[in-house]
Amino acid sequence: MAKPSSPPATVIRTLIYYLSEHPSVVEFRWSHTHSWGSTWSFLFTSIATYLILSLFLHLFLSLLFPKRHHIPLGPIPAVHSLTMSLISATIFTGTLISAVSEIRDTRWFWHRSKTPFQWLLCFPLGTRPSGRVFFWSYVYYLSRFLHMFRTILTILKRRRLSFYQLVNHSVSTFVSFLWLEFSQSFQVLAILFATLVYSLVYGYRFWTAIGLRSACFPFVLNCQIVLLGCNVACHVGVFLIHFFFKGGCNGIGAWVFNSVLNTGVLVIFLNFYVRIYVIGKFKRRNVEEDGSLDSCKTVLNSGRLRQRQDT
Repeated sequence: MAKPSSPPATVIRTLIYYLSEHPSVVEFRWSHTHSWGSTWSFLFTSIATYLILSLFLHLFLSLLFPKRHHIPLGPIPAVHSLTMSLISATIFTGTLISAVSEIRDTRWFWHRSKTPFQWLLCFPLGTRPSGRVFFWSYVYYLSRFLHMFRTILTILKRRRLSFYQLVNHSVSTFVSFLWLEFSQSFQVLAILFATLVYSLVYGYRFWTAIGLRSACFPFVLNCQIVLLGCNVACHVGVFLIHFFFKGGCNGIGAWVFNSVLNTGVLVIFLNFYVRIYVIGKFKRRNVEEDGSLDSCKTVLNSGRLRQRQDT
């Protein structure tokens, strides 16, 4: 007589079923007629609306409150951060389990030409946007619109509009659409890295939003650096596999365009990093040398900006 399963084992099996074996996950198909938000017109309209709304709100509040009064939002930022952290953790877990299941079920088709790691970087030619990993890619794409809401909260709470934030959110939404539209290679690893980092970053933002102690180092910035570094490494891996191994990678045209967009985001981020942390550090060093009042004000302002960026 078989022994009854322990509660933890039952929970794990149930979790695996709903994340990778449920019919909605296994039978998913990216379709312009059945998938919400899957058309080019919706993509461009939503991104344009996001940009226009952010600019309008920033200008409207600047005219209405010229003295830069902050608007109290109560628990809304904390709730948004907690929600994004949980969603990101769910997408990470679902993508990881689904990738393992896809490798198990389809390896017979490509095992002679690719290893599992190469498959994660480089889909075989002819791959269609259907199945488990593309279901979670679709969920990740939809989560980008909720991710955009942070810009609105930032404008309302801090009266600050970040050019990098606008570009980064717009590009990430556009790129995640390309992943589905062209079955682009490397998206599995990109989603795993991004959702892991987002779950940590938004968890940290929730932690500080409810009044708990912040880290003694720029936690969010370091996570962004790690994520950008992982993306660069993955792009290099796709390039090497596509051009130096047999078979090629699916969606390489979209990957090239994706690389151009990510390069632009990387340049903007490096410009921000140099301007705030490298030049700011140089100014702080000058303060220590001359102790002038004006320089002290500059450093204090730079420190406040650094704290706002990190939280």
